[in-house]
Amino acid sequence: MLFNLPPEALVLLIPSLVFALSFHEFAHAWMAAKCGDYTATRMGRNTLNPMAHLDLFGSIMILFVGFGWAKPVPVDSRQLREPRKDMMKIAAAGPASNIILAIFGGLILRFLNGTGLLTDTILILIIYFTRINIALAVFNLIPISPLDGSQIFSNYLLKYNPELAWKLQAYGPQVLFGLILFGYITGFSIIWMIMEPFVNFFMMIFTGLKI
Repeated sequence: MLFNLPPEALVLLIPSLVFALSFHEFAHAWMAAKCGDYTATRMGRNTLNPMAHLDLFGSIMILFVGFGWAKPVPVDSRQLREPRKDMMKIAAAGPASNIILAIFGGLILRFLNGTGLLTDTILILIIYFTRINIALAVFNLIPISPLDGSQIFSNYLLKYNPELAWKLQAYGPQVLFGLILFGYITGFSIIWMIMEPFVNFFMMIFTGLKI
């Protein structure tokens, strides 16, 4: 839970988190426009301005629970050229944007390492920035509604296990909220247990650091 962190850590972490969330939602809006739907653009969501994307309750949840959300980007599938494929592209754009930012963070860290410019503060900032973006990407790839993974993998699930696809779509939000609540109450996060190996693996790949 972020509010338990020391103030100096929050000063470094919160800007990284805000930018990562904003870039994620911007990527959804940008891809939707590329696919023919300008709904989000007309609503002012095709921007990097955090005020257009941050959700008050979702932000509070991040601070107190450790999981939260930004405002979902509205998509009108009737405006898309190829609705099924385009919905997958729009959903994938969010996690892909965070992976791009994480790679960028890793490249900066590798470049600065050994130059004498990498102070402790800069190192911590880059680590936070990179790790947050990897975590957001991995979290959103979980194939449970309303996460991006439910749209990205929907065609595969519908083809091979339509019953499971329907259940994940219908009960996904309740399951996700239940898992988050369980982690908050018990201090043991099943979601993070699943995510952590992937986050650590990509952190090592992008930065060369074992954390």
